[in-house]
Amino acid sequence: MNLAKQDIQQALQTISLPGEGKNLMESGAVKNIVVFGDEVVIDLILSNPSLQARKKVEVEILKCIHKEVHPKAKIKINVTVEAPPKAEAIKGNPIPGIDNIIAISSGKGGVGKSTVTSNIAVTLAQMGFNVGILDADIYGPSIPTMLDMEGARPLSINVDGASKMEPIENYGVKVLSIGFFTQPNQAVIWRGPMAAKALNQMIFDAAWGKLDFLLIDLPPGTGDIHLSIVQSLPINGAVVVSTPQNVALADARKGIAMFQQENINVPVLGVVENMAYFTPKELPNNKYYLFGQEGARNLAEDKAVPFLGEVPIVQSIREAGDVGRPAALQNNTLVAQAFEEITRNTVSELMKRNDHLPPTQAVKITTMAGCSAVK
Repeated sequence: MNLAKQDIQQALQTISLPGEGKNLMESGAVKNIVVFGDEVVIDLILSNPSLQARKKVEVEILKCIHKEVHPKAKIKINVTVEAPPKAEAIKGNPIPGIDNIIAISSGKGGVGKSTVTSNIAVTLAQMGFNVGILDADIYGPSIPTMLDMEGARPLSINVDGASKMEPIENYGVKVLSIGFFTQPNQAVIWRGPMAAKALNQMIFDAAWGKLDFLLIDLPPGTGDIHLSIVQSLPINGAVVVSTPQNVALADARKGIAMFQQENINVPVLGVVENMAYFTPKELPNNKYYLFGQEGARNLAEDKAVPFLGEVPIVQSIREAGDVGRPAALQNNTLVAQAFEEITRNTVSELMKRNDHLPPTQAVKITTMAGCSAVK
């Protein structure tokens, strides 16, 4: 018994791949057909990696050839799974007039991320830059308290015929926060999509004007809000804040890993160590490492990212945050010098990043089976 290759090809034209609308021959799934007498070897390339899909196609081929060509044909099918090309990350919608966007994050809550954000912001403003803060910590907004803006309400203004929110400004820093739209004792109980919608309104429906820097104060952890931000905006770089103890460093390590993930790929400008040490007034030359020594510095070295500086435990930092006047405004103090060093190092790393890397692309995120998936 000698089978004809042409008959095999015609038989395969009656089989369609699910979801493609083309038969096996038209789709290019059949890469090769070899016939030896009553033996047929078929090389297939499929894009669906599931075992169920492969078995279904193989069974249909066997039935078809046995029915249309010869019932005793000996058929061998070699299947190669070729995954479809990864979806390219799409470039986000830049905000007109904003030159640089820096995300400031922490893996763990309570390490002073918002304190660092507000003090970097006022330090940049003192240096002569135009600065804004987007308080993206939806469930625990603290920037309004730290910048003496509690109770403020953004006004609506007309910009080129469109109604926009006007950020609240103090100390030369423009701010938008969900804290402006809720009562002090009101808990924000939102699911991810609601929080993402609120963030997008504060990002794109705001009259930010001309900004050299927009700092985004992210919530702790690695969750929906972080994905919404990297989906919406082309972030230039990220700063990770941590305290020196291991429990905080473990979470900071995850935060760095999130930004370095292949399909997020936001450059980590560096790590800031908060609450690095304590020096009592009566012993000005002594340093007491209450939470461990140089933990964040060692983390930065281990992850091959810059160490931006350290902030000591100083009572005035807490007091300044509580009364809404950031400690960096107290010129020529140890605290102000620490934040100035961190700010200068951050800007320096950002300049290196802008000189050597292409613009960061926003991440394309789809929802599959009710879960967010990064493509």
